Amino acid sequence: MTARLSGLDQARGVALVAMASYHFIFDLDLFGLVPSGTALSPYMRGYAIAIAGSFLFLSGLSMVLAHGVGRRWPAFWRRWGILVAAAAAVSVTTYFAIGAQFVFWGILHMMAAASLVGIVLLGRVPAWGLAVLGVLTLAAGVWLRLPALEHPIFWITGAQAARPVTVDYLPILPWIGPYLLGMAWAQFARDLGRPIIPQKICGGALGVGLALLGRNSLAFYLIHQPVLLALVGGYVWLLDYAP
Repeated sequence: MTARLSGLDQARGVALVAMASYHFIFDLDLFGLVPSGTALSPYMRGYAIAIAGSFLFLSGLSMVLAHGVGRRWPAFWRRWGILVAAAAAVSVTTYFAIGAQFVFWGILHMMAAASLVGIVLLGRVPAWGLAVLGVLTLAAGVWLRLPALEHPIFWITGAQAARPVTVDYLPILPWIGPYLLGMAWAQFARDLGRPIIPQKICGGALGVGLALLGRNSLAFYLIHQPVLLALVGGYVWLLDYAP
């Protein structure tokens, strides 16, 4: 692994730690250990949005790093297949766990969709074009509302009026925006002969730990919330049954 990729792994590691911290607060809220609604407060919602945006930005940046000016199709389809399988696993698991509010289009679904868009645009659209597309899709996600897209089959677009009731929802609009901006950043840096990402964010044991998390980001994403739920739920059980 190159130093540049080590820096990317560390950036992913930071995002993963932030994500876990948000889900920990969400779980504390769920079990009544903090004031009700804490996880849905404007500050925490903004925190969650920033975390999700950082993941998608880094994913777009990774697309350019991984493929350069060409397309490594075998590696792409292998990674895409893993993403799709993981997204499907999240949907099935949450459906049986929580029913109607299951995750039908969360961050893994969005990453898989964005990857298809990214691989098509890679090398065909210049950096400035990707930046413009990123800003336009962000704006469309905020302002565009089409009555013709109210049917649930179109909810993945994000262009309907009402937000579906689900525990995790990242529709194409506006969330393709951070991904495209990540690609634009990487291409601008490459065109200017600059490093796409710092060689490392921090050194020492912390840097090694963050890089390790980043290299295993999908596994961490899939297991961290069940572990946190078990820990918080176990703590509540002990409080209820302690003499």
